[in-house]
Amino acid sequence: MYTYTICFIEQGSRLLMLNRNKPPAMGLWNGVGGKLEPGETPLACVEREVFEETGLRLTSFRYRGIVSWRVDEADIGGMHVFCATLPEHAEYDTPVCIDEGLLEWKEKAWVLTKGNYGVGVIIPEYLPAVLSDEPCYEHKCVLHGNRLTAYEAVPIAVLELSTHGRK
Repeated sequence: MYTYTICFIEQGSRLLMLNRNKPPAMGLWNGVGGKLEPGETPLACVEREVFEETGLRLTSFRYRGIVSWRVDEADIGGMHVFCATLPEHAEYDTPVCIDEGLLEWKEKAWVLTKGNYGVGVIIPEYLPAVLSDEPCYEHKCVLHGNRLTAYEAVPIAVLELSTHGRK
């Protein structure tokens, strides 16, 4: 049902963020990720997308739930959300320009600041739970005219991640 993945890569107090060149969220800072290919599992998709967009071969992804959205009365869809950690000793120098946009480390506090117009309006709502050890949620977001008008976090079961590659 959900055809996208997103990953927030952490290193200490920082997140590796992508300022997107293309819609959706063009010009905004976001995690890395993309669209599932036919038959691809969410885990395989996020592994592939992280490598394609960053060159990083990360192996320990944590499933953190779903973000779904309804925009101007239409259900648009949603995405599987993951986190991964880049060890403190690993170097990944930014900024890095890629086809998708610009990768750069951002402080978590900056990303999570309410009223930060550099990130999408829903990120400060769902990201604190995603970055915590809280249970997994479906983060249901309702937007009207690019404004978040409703938000609800509903507990969900953790997605089975033991299947690598394709289903």
